[in-house]
Amino acid sequence: MRAEYDFSNAIKNPYARKNKTNITIRLDEDVLDYFKELSQKLDIPYQTLINSFLKDCAKNKKELAWQK
Repeated sequence: MRAEYDFSNAIKNPYARKNKTNITIRLDEDVLDYFKELSQKLDIPYQTLINSFLKDCAKNKKELAWQK
């Protein structure tokens, strides 16, 4: 094994996952139930499903029609 390695010409692994950020989010129970049921039908984890929905909203710049 070498004492030192030269990584100056290294390239980033294109197959490496991008890091995700851990957060705490408060969701209404009925919203969470909806995503959990849908995730079982689709056979994917509910957190992945929620992330996919939010990612689609961000990608398509969807805005909520908020009424006060």
